Amino acid sequence: MKSFAIPVLLFAASLQMASSHPALAAGPAQIYKLTSSVKIGGEGGWDYLTLSPDGHTLYITRTTHTMVVDIATGQATADIRGTIVAHGVALVPDAGRGFISDGGAGSVVIFDLKTGAELGKVAAADDADAIIYDPASKHVLVFCGDAHQMVAIAPDIDLKHGTASATLDLGGKPEFAVADGHGKVFVDIVDKDELAVIDTATMKVIARWPTGAGKRPTGLSMDPKTRRLFIGCRNGRLIVMNADNGSVVADFPIGQGVDGTAFSDGLILASCFDGTLTVVREISADKFELAQTVPTALGARTLAVDPASGTIYLPTADLKANAPATGLHPHPYSPVPGTFKVLVVTRTAPKIL
Repeated sequence: MKSFAIPVLLFAASLQMASSHPALAAGPAQIYKLTSSVKIGGEGGWDYLTLSPDGHTLYITRTTHTMVVDIATGQATADIRGTIVAHGVALVPDAGRGFISDGGAGSVVIFDLKTGAELGKVAAADDADAIIYDPASKHVLVFCGDAHQMVAIAPDIDLKHGTASATLDLGGKPEFAVADGHGKVFVDIVDKDELAVIDTATMKVIARWPTGAGKRPTGLSMDPKTRRLFIGCRNGRLIVMNADNGSVVADFPIGQGVDGTAFSDGLILASCFDGTLTVVREISADKFELAQTVPTALGARTLAVDPASGTIYLPTADLKANAPATGLHPHPYSPVPGTFKVLVVTRTAPKIL
């Protein structure tokens, strides 16, 4: 994931807008609400965050290190160093290992899930970014943006002499990916405005589907039951796509700077840099409706969701506007040191039984 320029927007303005805009106002249709934030602190930016299967631990990439945070206390239980530009974390409990993509080194850091200790590194490719575990092929899949490649790594790889099991040319710059659990993986190709479909039995691209009105696709998630894909696009659109044939089922407006989507209990969530979280309700496989727009905070562009409670976690920090972009300072905002936090957005409406 990369930062990008958007107009200045203050969180206070978001809160003021929530009281006057029908789509943002709290009312009978309210499903989610920002209820608290956990101050984490520490240095570095942030990208993806990953929630442990038991819902108790967050793994948060912070550029040169990855923080392992106990949700109940807000305290870091481990801090995994050794990365140049950490992007994402994949967990493989059966192997007792976690995997961190390092875009700066073009590699993957492997760590022990119990202790957080680094176990070793394995080469991937330039700009190793999104990383997921595919249960069908039983491989960790690393998506390398600048290299236009997917790299497959066995979870039990030999830490001294092991190499990647497969490398696949994606024909464009990958962003995020999702596995259906049955041998298909879908990945955003951000510079082609398309989704690539990968057969992980053969490790080949078997289809390419355009994202329609959605441009520069980034966030990606899936409802495995209805086989619908949810694609967050940087032109402020959420695309719903049929995972069997690539047809676009629905299209919704969302905020600016989306970097994550998630599916939870019949709801599609899209987190955006501009301080909004869009909630879309899945009524059926082919019917969707805009349910709510939750004000969050500037910079809260990625998310993790607890499937048991529906609680949403969004990382951000207090941000200050930079001087006009230059080669040395290409981003419009920078975090205020020591202010990194995780927002907690909780479900106020009952879960669907």
